[in-house]
Amino acid sequence: MGALDDRVAVITGAGRGLGREHALLFAAEGAKVVVNDIDEAAEQTAADVRAAGGDAVASTDSITTWEGGQALIKTAVDTYGRLDVLVNNAGILRDRMLVSMSEEEWDIVVDVHLKGHFIPTRFAAEHWRERTKAGESVNAAVVHTSSTSGLLGNPGQTNYGAAKAGIGAFSIICAQELARYGVRSNCIAPAARTRLTEATPGLGDMIAPPKDGFDVWDPANVSPLVAYLATADCPFTGATFLGHGGSVRLMEGWRVGPGVERDGRWTVEELAAELAPLAAAPLEA
Repeated sequence: MGALDDRVAVITGAGRGLGREHALLFAAEGAKVVVNDIDEAAEQTAADVRAAGGDAVASTDSITTWEGGQALIKTAVDTYGRLDVLVNNAGILRDRMLVSMSEEEWDIVVDVHLKGHFIPTRFAAEHWRERTKAGESVNAAVVHTSSTSGLLGNPGQTNYGAAKAGIGAFSIICAQELARYGVRSNCIAPAARTRLTEATPGLGDMIAPPKDGFDVWDPANVSPLVAYLATADCPFTGATFLGHGGSVRLMEGWRVGPGVERDGRWTVEELAAELAPLAAAPLEA
């Protein structure tokens, strides 16, 4: 018995890297998988799943177009009769310092990451809503992919970080909106060796595979967390997890911190005097 027996999952960006590892593990745990990517890598991953005894079909539909996202979800429903899990994983990088970034570099990254999460989720949610309205009991899950660049910040990645921060908020709101349809929404911030991280300046040597011992940067390390969040019995929703090597940590979001208060409107001069101690105080670790 696998942890995902008979669950039907769509995984985007599954031709390579993290998404491929997710697809392989999901299938090994008993899921039926729609492997989505923009090129022949999707079919290669699906073929590898089938060769290992799993059940998978490939999809090359674009997740950044309305028609592509709709066709992707339709592939799962037409092939397997329903959809239980959506893993939004696809992404690209166009790193550049803000002062040098082009409009195209901003738009394409936000398009693939943020819009590429929205469109498949929108059509998956419609599928789950219709099943609920028909009287069916739905137990579904969406797993989104954010990044520490979006949650904590990283110079040279305003486009990527802004999109990934948006994905974090998107996941929380999905959890709030879709609970009525039996859907949980969670988010991961993975730290792993992929084509994206290998292209990040300064990371190359640090994330290279070790000569021996545990490879903490192996993308396969992250997949069990994604699979767990996709299980029917997982209790989490609206949460974000950092996954790296053997470490899984809950990320804590924005919260109301220290400040000043008064009964009335502040002047600029008063705020300058009263807020100065907060600017001088060290940030919490």
